Amino acid sequence: MLLALVVVYPLITALATAFFEQSLVLPGREFVGLANIIDVLGGEFPQLLAQTLVFTVGATVLPFVIGFAIALALNTRIRGAKVMRGLMLIPWLVPGVVVSFLWMWIFNANYGVMNAALQSIGVIDEPQAWLAQPATAMGAVILAKTWQSFPWMMVMLLAGLQTVPRELHEAAEMDGAGTVRRFSAVTVPHMKGIISLVLLLEFIWNFQHFEIIYVLTGGGPAGSTQTFATAVYETAFHGFDLGRAGAIGLLWMLLLMVLVVVYVRFTEKGENR
Repeated sequence: MLLALVVVYPLITALATAFFEQSLVLPGREFVGLANIIDVLGGEFPQLLAQTLVFTVGATVLPFVIGFAIALALNTRIRGAKVMRGLMLIPWLVPGVVVSFLWMWIFNANYGVMNAALQSIGVIDEPQAWLAQPATAMGAVILAKTWQSFPWMMVMLLAGLQTVPRELHEAAEMDGAGTVRRFSAVTVPHMKGIISLVLLLEFIWNFQHFEIIYVLTGGGPAGSTQTFATAVYETAFHGFDLGRAGAIGLLWMLLLMVLVVVYVRFTEKGENR
């Protein structure tokens, strides 16, 4: 009963809005069938899908590479590994809104650390407005999300690395396999399950991510960082068009359901092994 009141009823009510012409500021609503959905599909949907995928893929692959590299380093017998492991978790513990304001300061065109650092090494000649240019805004958002995401991926991958038997590495080394060969032939195959799970979960979370994108750019400039999450919010609470927002949300949920089905199939496959 509690689940129905808290989850099921609000979800069904929100999705049903897609089939009505309804305003946030005007009373009443009119049933329009599939008109809102057809309008969205013929309008901004392709761009929203493309930009959401760009953000999702970038904010999944980049923290995975960084997290895996750090996990490999921490899995060796280096001094201070436990302390470093704890320090690396700090970005993951910081709330998303705080992360957003931190990176907004870093990317600031007038006094941002990014401009100062790049100018000092001669990469750029003058300060850049990273969050105000369509060519760089998405990359900046992905970088901010990467900083927040890589710690949990590092922890998961480090846990997986510690399950790889050292005997396998020692045997491969005795057979003449180098570091790269041992990594590709021993480490990666043994960690295939955890790697797939980490990438899949991060992809699903990024596909519905909202706060960092919205606080940093609000979906701009010129809609270049607009994703499904920010588009639903903007359409409903700035455009006051609940019907159109519901249509975007319905299409977004259908795509998410595909990802959830993939995740469920993957976990069931892992349990049956």
